[in-house]
Amino acid sequence: MTEHSSSLPVSSAPDYLSAPAHNLKGLTIDCLDKGFVRLVDYMGDDASIVQAARVSYGDGTKKLNEDRGLIRYLLRHLHTTPFEMVEFKFHIKLPIFIARQWIRHRTANVNEYSGRYSVMKDEFYVPELSQIRPQSNINKQGRSDTALDPIVAQEIVDQFSASQQQMYQEYEGYLAQDLAREMARINLPLSMYTEWYWKIDLHNLFHFLRLRMDSHAQYEIRVYGEAIANIIKQIVPVAYEAFEDYILHSIKFSRMEYQAIQRMLKEQRSLSDSELTELGMGKREITEFHAKF
Repeated sequence: MTEHSSSLPVSSAPDYLSAPAHNLKGLTIDCLDKGFVRLVDYMGDDASIVQAARVSYGDGTKKLNEDRGLIRYLLRHLHTTPFEMVEFKFHIKLPIFIARQWIRHRTANVNEYSGRYSVMKDEFYVPELSQIRPQSNINKQGRSDTALDPIVAQEIVDQFSASQQQMYQEYEGYLAQDLAREMARINLPLSMYTEWYWKIDLHNLFHFLRLRMDSHAQYEIRVYGEAIANIIKQIVPVAYEAFEDYILHSIKFSRMEYQAIQRMLKEQRSLSDSELTELGMGKREITEFHAKF
């Protein structure tokens, strides 16, 4: 991924938490082979979170030491409303199959490129050879960590490209026959790129990043999640640091897991799977519990 610095004028910093050193509007990070994330606009920064919290909580919050401490306190205790005062608008270019995953996050405003009004562009996602992998035996919805034979992988990539070009040529042929654009597009593949404007507040963006930067998320959408993270951490560095500490890299324990940990500490030993079952854990919960240690 490459970053392109904005040439727009420097913005003034607020009184009490440092704002970005320069105006980041227009900052673009390339994603995959033809996609990107571009920051179109943003409203607010770390100072906006503190300002909103002080209105909500009054003078009492001033006893929480400094503004950084307040932001960390708010996120640690899931007081999320102040984070909704910060908003980001992105221009994003992404494959349609990733857009279909992305749109499941219904807490944003989206306006997408329309294949009914405009001619679809001849742009498709072609994975790198390292991403051509077999189905995982553990994760039913993902690929494994092992790569396919390089010769087989190259054949698959070549087939992807050939099929994409054939379908686009058919699309152009439909348009040449004056078929309506809304009909001509229906055979185009999910690997085609689309574009949209995506506006979301920081609270819901943190939720998006928690899921889409997770190691279990599909590689392609993780690339976009990391690009967005690299942009927003420059605008809300204190809030993003708290997000990493308390959400992104934290571990959540269930009631049964908490009871198991108590017993393990008290008895100075590991518990058997049968003992974990007695505490109420299912097979998958036991596997996940072991993975946390």
